[in-house]
Amino acid sequence: MSAPRIQVWALDGIAEVVAGDDLAAIIGDALAADADGVIDGDILVVTSKIVSKAEGRQLAASDREDAITAETARVVAVRGTTRIVENRLGVVGAAAGVDASNTPEGTILLLPVDPDASARALCAALRERFGVRLGIVVSDTLGRAWRIGQTDIAIGAAGMRVVDDLRGGTDAQGRPLVVTVPVVADEIASAGDLVKGKATGRPVAVIRGLSRYVTDEVDTPGARTLPRTGEHDMFRLGTDEAIAMGRQVGYADGFAAGRASRD
Repeated sequence: MSAPRIQVWALDGIAEVVAGDDLAAIIGDALAADADGVIDGDILVVTSKIVSKAEGRQLAASDREDAITAETARVVAVRGTTRIVENRLGVVGAAAGVDASNTPEGTILLLPVDPDASARALCAALRERFGVRLGIVVSDTLGRAWRIGQTDIAIGAAGMRVVDDLRGGTDAQGRPLVVTVPVVADEIASAGDLVKGKATGRPVAVIRGLSRYVTDEVDTPGARTLPRTGEHDMFRLGTDEAIAMGRQVGYADGFAAGRASRD
């Protein structure tokens, strides 16, 4: 049995996307014109920016701070003017995903309202047009705690499995796998970014060779299932914020105890 191989390339021929554009038609035309075409089991990585543009998620840059606040579900940490927050999609990152790059001067972009729904719409339309099973990943760029720089992750997905749950299997030495659940949607998003880049004007990548993750169904558990939120979040606050909260709680408890002892 030969070792698995994948191919990754970016699509040419996608012009600037504006509000109201038929994104499925635009991507479909680029696929139809591509020399390698499209085959059953391909996965498309679509940068969230063109999804946001097509869906009209563009605002004036002067509204940036208000937009960040509106997109924020919870503040995790603040360092100077940078806000690390959990946004309404459950993703923790800087500025709630509000971004001014690769958008016309004087404007900002918000993330899509429902990236999984956007992925499902693209997936259904492109499957119907080409008659093959395709997976869709909607990607966005994110910084990570304890690591410099950024990487791309999946914020939307359809027509594919977003994780490869290996628990219950064994490793190459026969030892049981207890916690191993690779998030293949994030790995695919990052692979796509290697060929899409940030300044090439190529917002869609094709991943070939991972058909084992593509499903017959379009409506699959999407990227919204991936963030650890609520009781599953082990790092809910930045260090400074956690210390400050601990001091507040300790002071309140100590004050209450002292008052009770006098009564």
